[in-house]
Amino acid sequence: MVERADPARRNRRTRRAGRGPAAAAALVLLASGLAACGGGGGVPTLSWYINPDDGGQATLAAACSKASGGRYRISTSVLPQDATQQREQLIRRLAAKDSGIDIMSLDPVFVAEAANAGFLRPFPANEAKQFTEGVFPAAVENSTWDGRLYAAPFWAGTQLLWYRKSVAKKAGVDPAAPGFTWDQMIDAAVRTGTTVGVQGNKYEGYMVWINALVESAGGQIIGAAQKGDDAAIEIGSPAGKQAATIVSKLARSKAASPSLSTDDEERVRFLLNGSRGGFMVNWGYVWRAEKGDAESGVIPKTIPSDLGWARYPRVSAGRPSKPPFGGIELGIGAYGKHRNTLAVDAVRCLTSTPNMKRYMIDSGNPAARAVVYDDPEIKKEFPMAGLIRDSVEAAAPRPITPYYGDVSGAVQSRWHPPASVDPATTPGRSATFIRQVLHDQALL
Repeated sequence: MVERADPARRNRRTRRAGRGPAAAAALVLLASGLAACGGGGGVPTLSWYINPDDGGQATLAAACSKASGGRYRISTSVLPQDATQQREQLIRRLAAKDSGIDIMSLDPVFVAEAANAGFLRPFPANEAKQFTEGVFPAAVENSTWDGRLYAAPFWAGTQLLWYRKSVAKKAGVDPAAPGFTWDQMIDAAVRTGTTVGVQGNKYEGYMVWINALVESAGGQIIGAAQKGDDAAIEIGSPAGKQAATIVSKLARSKAASPSLSTDDEERVRFLLNGSRGGFMVNWGYVWRAEKGDAESGVIPKTIPSDLGWARYPRVSAGRPSKPPFGGIELGIGAYGKHRNTLAVDAVRCLTSTPNMKRYMIDSGNPAARAVVYDDPEIKKEFPMAGLIRDSVEAAAPRPITPYYGDVSGAVQSRWHPPASVDPATTPGRSATFIRQVLHDQALL
């Protein structure tokens, strides 16, 4: 049995997310109003709160509504762009026991928090198999808390190394070769006067990079995460120091972006397409975005043909990298009227293998089931489909803990800006700060 975090701490953190009794009361009124809107006769409406995309989730909602034969209709509401803001909006409403949230698209790192707080309806064993069969292990792991499945894997993302083939040739390196490391990449960029694009802004994308480096070095940021605020803090290990060495080397080199400390996914894609573009780590959406921008004239039409891809770089040549894991899981609200009936049927439809394929083609976001990558249509649309599949198979999740927001915030605060990172002190200082934050001895 997995040990739960102390209930008193859980309740205190829930109140913090709700911003006090007045906010909670207002949300209760809002929730009752939303529930009333869904009442009355006619076809039941299920509310699905989605992360922003290019319309793919809305398309699936319409398809599953039609496939239900009139048993239900799914309406979509778009959450904020930033994952942390998505979490805040959902947690506030769930803390107020909002019955107007039937289904929600969750960033994997927030499933444990919502499940531990009792905000998600768990899938019993007789339901869980249909949502996990053939699904990537990392997606199942991120959807599980306390030994129970609390969300259905929907799509599973990972980062690849994207590069300009002309730059790699000029530098005399092959990023797709076994053993290609961060050091080799940074040195190649310095030799060619180009950049290595990473997500260095003080946000979740920076935590993704740090975690991938630590994991690729053979370590982890925290261990025994099931112990909640008593988890083992391990970022001060040799693996943490190796990760800090890479961050420091890049930040202090000529290969660093001039705006490294504020760079996000789209900023580094912009850099890759510029005159100093060389290398970049980024998510799988890049291929579809680059093709679309070239077709619309935003970037030169020659850029996609010069775009190469490879597995996430290694920290050391002798140890395979552990690429980042991301994606979206579908959770069912614990307070929805249809949580045990229609909402389960809708999630079953939305996460079916055919609909995962359809969503991957529509949005460019990779499916959570490996079999989708063997589909001829997927292989044609995504020439790197096999690499994405293998990378997700090898991916390492960020810490799975109900206090993930505290852990991530503590790491970002001590590792930012990247140029301030010192391998001799930063990992140890961040380990101390994480422990202090988890024990309420320090504030973020």
